[in-house]
Amino acid sequence: MTRHGYWAVSATALGLAGVAVLLRYTVVRVTVRGSSMAPVYQDGARVLVHRGGRIAVGRVVVVERPASGVSWPLPSVDRTASSRAVAARQWIIKRVAALPGDPAPLDRVPALDRTAGAVVPPGLLVLLGDNPTNSYDSRQAGYFPVERVLGTVVGH
Repeated sequence: MTRHGYWAVSATALGLAGVAVLLRYTVVRVTVRGSSMAPVYQDGARVLVHRGGRIAVGRVVVVERPASGVSWPLPSVDRTASSRAVAARQWIIKRVAALPGDPAPLDRVPALDRTAGAVVPPGLLVLLGDNPTNSYDSRQAGYFPVERVLGTVVGH
């Protein structure tokens, strides 16, 4: 192999290693538990989650489940946290119904804090499961903090 060929192969290997490291911190595989997102996502389905993906109405996100009621005893998981740190938390999968500044769907989601007015407050989201009869979401918990979102579902 020529010197030029050796460097080209080495550069390619380094590039692939860099992509692998980057993917390790930006893409996570999560297993869906329960039927709150049926029929789109069934219990046991495995989905790819882009950590830090763009949150938009209609997109599906993975968000940290509150410990009791609507509280989180630990700080939110950092975007560069290890897979072990991610696995140590409980996550739920939901569809984004409204973003900060959007009209609050007060007619569909009675648990929303009405003192905030007619719009979703800054830093908060309205999240709903596709199967409303079997979903813990904003209908029970009210608003979810944006900082508790692990990422957006990009495939399964």
